[in-house]
Amino acid sequence: MGMTLLVERFLLHLKAQRNFARNTIKAYQFDLGEFLAYAAANKAGAPAALDRLLMRGYIASISGHKVSRNTLLRKISAVRSFLHYLLETGLLETDPFDLITIPKKEKRLPRFMTEGEIGRLQEHNRPEEVNLREKNYYFALRDYALFELVYSSGLRRSEAAGLNIGDLDLFSGFARVTGKGSRERLVPVGDKAVMAIREYLETRPKPLAHGLPLFLNHKNARLTGAGIALIFKKMAKRARFARPMNPHSVRHSFATHMLDNGCDLKSVQEILGHKNLQTTEIYTHVSLERLKEVYDKAHPRSRGRS
Repeated sequence: MGMTLLVERFLLHLKAQRNFARNTIKAYQFDLGEFLAYAAANKAGAPAALDRLLMRGYIASISGHKVSRNTLLRKISAVRSFLHYLLETGLLETDPFDLITIPKKEKRLPRFMTEGEIGRLQEHNRPEEVNLREKNYYFALRDYALFELVYSSGLRRSEAAGLNIGDLDLFSGFARVTGKGSRERLVPVGDKAVMAIREYLETRPKPLAHGLPLFLNHKNARLTGAGIALIFKKMAKRARFARPMNPHSVRHSFATHMLDNGCDLKSVQEILGHKNLQTTEIYTHVSLERLKEVYDKAHPRSRGRS
């Protein structure tokens, strides 16, 4: 059986498990295509030829490219997962990655905005203000409702794009969100977001059936994640932000502000939809850094004061 066919079967195996996001499978498909090209160039056209020497050469090859540490680790992870699949199906006898040192994941603190910056974004993107300048009230209402919801509930852009009208309970203030790996969760929706969504729905094209997308584009089709990113970029431009602002930085801001204002880590984990608490713990580092910054400015004996 050819290696290309084996990769196709592996990707189908991942899809059947339902705990892999569509974007992850798409990235794995691309990464494994690169790996097959490298293997073919090194005359490794069968599972038996996938040995430790080949893996070392492959890691050295992709390490030479100008890619981030996390991208490098994703490519290695794709190949390792494929090899584990070959081991499970009996097409490979030993793991070629044994005794190979894998680079550690790069720990980067997430970018976030201050509460003041969030307020500035809201102020410069109020539908009434945008309409006066751009004469586009419906889309101004949609964009404002979208921003308020992402900040209120810490949604990923794909989660916001995937929402249907029936996923919202505006009376109780909750939304049913489908996150990574098709895992569903309930998240709270704040009062300001509820008000903004109600105003948007009053102008949104009818019908308002439960199964229809909540946020629509100019063609009255579902707004995509890429479309949401462009909207947030435009909102940042209106607020004259010097640094980049995107849906993920708003999500990071939500988590940071929740912890800064006394929310416990476990609750933030559940709202964000993180599978492991360790993923959420990075926000405690952000909060502690801010706490130290405030301390240095306020305490009379601190080195931060002259």
